[in-house]
Amino acid sequence: MKSLTIRRPDDWHLHLRDGEMLQGVVGHSARDFGRAIIMPNLVPPVVSVKDAVSYRERIMAALPKDANFNPLMTLYLTENTNPADVAAGHASGDITAVKLYPAGATTNSQSGVSNIEKVYPVLEKMAQIGLPLCVHGEVTDSQIDIFDREAVFIDTVLEPLRKRIPELRIVMEHVTTQQGVDYVRSNEMGLGATITTHHLIINRNAILAGGIRPHYYCLPVAKREGHRLALRQAATSGDPRFFLGTDSAPHVDPLKETACGCAGIFTAINTMSLLAHVFEEEDALDKLEAFASLNGPAFYGLEPNDEKISLTMQDKPVNYPEKIETGAGPVTVFDPMFDVYWAVG
Repeated sequence: MKSLTIRRPDDWHLHLRDGEMLQGVVGHSARDFGRAIIMPNLVPPVVSVKDAVSYRERIMAALPKDANFNPLMTLYLTENTNPADVAAGHASGDITAVKLYPAGATTNSQSGVSNIEKVYPVLEKMAQIGLPLCVHGEVTDSQIDIFDREAVFIDTVLEPLRKRIPELRIVMEHVTTQQGVDYVRSNEMGLGATITTHHLIINRNAILAGGIRPHYYCLPVAKREGHRLALRQAATSGDPRFFLGTDSAPHVDPLKETACGCAGIFTAINTMSLLAHVFEEEDALDKLEAFASLNGPAFYGLEPNDEKISLTMQDKPVNYPEKIETGAGPVTVFDPMFDVYWAVG
C-alpha cells in the first residue's frame, strides 16, 4: 500500500503550554488534528471553568488563521474542586473532561490529588452527569520503583475507585505496561486508554543505553521491550478501548538538557507519519483510522471528523526538522531513530 486516506485524526492527550510556547507549537497540532484534549497543568493550573474558558481563548488566538482546530478543555482536579463548577462547565460545553494528577507525579502536578477519597464527591458528580475522568495512572510513593508505578496505581487506586464509583467513565492516559493493557481489556467500555506515539517506538534502552538521552525521557517513563510490544498489539488491534493520545509535551532544550531534566517528548509535528510506519510494520494499516480517528470520538460520545487526510509513502525519507524554534526557545522534535517514508498530504 502506497497511500491511505482516513478521517482526520484527533489527539486525546495534548500539552500546548501557554504564552510564547503555545504560540510556537499549536500550529503543528492544528495542521494534522481536528480536535485535542488539552492538558490543564499550566502554572497556575486550570482549576475552574473560568480558567478553562480563558485558556481556550488564548489557544484560539494563537492558531494560524486558516486552522480548523477545536481544543477540548479539561479541568485540573484538586482536593478543593467544586462539584457544582464541574457540572456547570459540562452543561455549558466548556469542559470535556477532568484530569487527575496524583500530586508530584509529573510536570506541574504539585497541586494534584494526595488523597483520592477527598475528591470522591467530585467524581460521584461526574459519574452522574457522564463527564469522563482522565487519569495520570501512577503512584508517587518514593518507595515504589518508577517502573512499577503504573501497575501499583491500578491495584491500589484505580481498581478501588472503579468499585466505589463503577459508573464513572475513565481514560487511563498514556498507558505504558502490559498490566495496563490487560486491565483495560478486562473491563467494560466505561474504561478506555490512550497510547502515545513514542511509547510505541521506544523502550527504556533509548533513555539509558550508551548514555543518558534526555530527549527520550518522559513520564510515565518508557518500560521494557515486552511492554512496548504489548502497546503496539493493543494500538493496532482495532479494539475500540484504545485510542491515540500523543502526550506531546514541549520543553525548551535548556530545561531538558540539564542535571535534572524535564519529562516530556514533542511529537505533534511527526506523529501521523510515525504511526503509519508503526502500523505498516504491524501489517495493520487498515486499523490506523480506528486508532487515530474513530475510537476516541466514540468513547467521548462525539462524531468523527468529516474532513479526511491522506498519507502517502514517498521514495525518500520525510525530512522533519531536528528542532523547532519558539519564542520561548528551541524544542527538540522526537527522533524515532529510523527513516520515515509516510508523509501527510
